[in-house]
Amino acid sequence: MELCFATNNLHKIQEVQAILAGRHTIRGLADIGCTEELLEEQDTIHGNSFQKADYVFRTYSVPCFADDSGLEIEALDGAPGVHSAYFAGPQRSHQDNMNLVLSKLNNTDNRKAQFRTVITLVTPSMTQQFEGTLNGTILTEKRGAGGFGYDPIFLPDGYNKTLAEMSAEEKNQISHRAKAMEKLMKVLVSFK
Repeated sequence: MELCFATNNLHKIQEVQAILAGRHTIRGLADIGCTEELLEEQDTIHGNSFQKADYVFRTYSVPCFADDSGLEIEALDGAPGVHSAYFAGPQRSHQDNMNLVLSKLNNTDNRKAQFRTVITLVTPSMTQQFEGTLNGTILTEKRGAGGFGYDPIFLPDGYNKTLAEMSAEEKNQISHRAKAMEKLMKVLVSFK
């Protein structure tokens, strides 16, 4: 079966292709002729993930899966959540976003947070969502140069390194995205 992964990230596409070991053909957005930016207009991570996958399936007539992720901070009532990418404004600056989170948490001891990823699979016969979370704590300062987004201020529970201080291999073994992807892969491996 041919599936579209609603991304232009070649690394993500290659990673999924390796996991599936030839069982399915995975294509990116460019491979199916999708050049427009996929909209994320919903007020939940689940909704954005579904919106992207459903749009690609209906518009390009190819089974598709799409992901959406966000950082949810307990003391901020789950914010930035679905607005994680542009929490500090439309410029989508990782540094501005982290600085805003740190300033909002400046006077609180409750620094519990979690990353959440939702992947939506849409095929002619099914629509299914897969969720992965990673619990942790927001630090008071940035640590590490790796990763992206909020990784330098997020310390996963049970670890002494931020996501930005971990190697890509270490991060991929515990990440919210990896957990959601593992659930998706179990379905795809058995799917004809």
